[in-house]
Amino acid sequence: MHHYEHFWLNPQFWVAISFVIFVALLGRTIWNKAVQALDARAEKIRADLDEAARLRAEAEAMLRQAETDRASALAEAEQTLARARTEAQRVADATAAEAGATAKRRERMAMDRISAAEAGAVAEVRHAAADIAAAAARSVIAEKLNAAADAGLIDKAVADLPRALRAA
Repeated sequence: MHHYEHFWLNPQFWVAISFVIFVALLGRTIWNKAVQALDARAEKIRADLDEAARLRAEAEAMLRQAETDRASALAEAEQTLARARTEAQRVADATAAEAGATAKRRERMAMDRISAAEAGAVAEVRHAAADIAAAAARSVIAEKLNAAADAGLIDKAVADLPRALRAA
């Protein structure tokens, strides 16, 4: 083996120094690459977190909008139901009133028919009574009057004619 007087003249020393410098330079480059990779990863994670926060905010806004829409739809459904109930009550009242009016009309028509039938019956009875009275008068006149009595009645009627015309 060869023994050197000064250590800096020893080739192993320079190999070690070269190795340390190489490792330092390579380590620095590797370190920079690792830091860049970690920074890029951190930036990607930060972007993902920002995106997640934005999506969450959108989801919360959509939830609030859906709850508002639901409440609005529920209120509208209640209003529609109330209007339908009111309309149904109005239709029922109108139908009941119309049924009452129809019943009164039919009752009045029936009463009118009854009155007309009564009037017709009374007219028939009067007509029959008049026919019977005329027939009876004819038979009484035919039995009791003769030509001399007829002439007396005619003379009396002619004498009363000026007085009857003045009265009229």
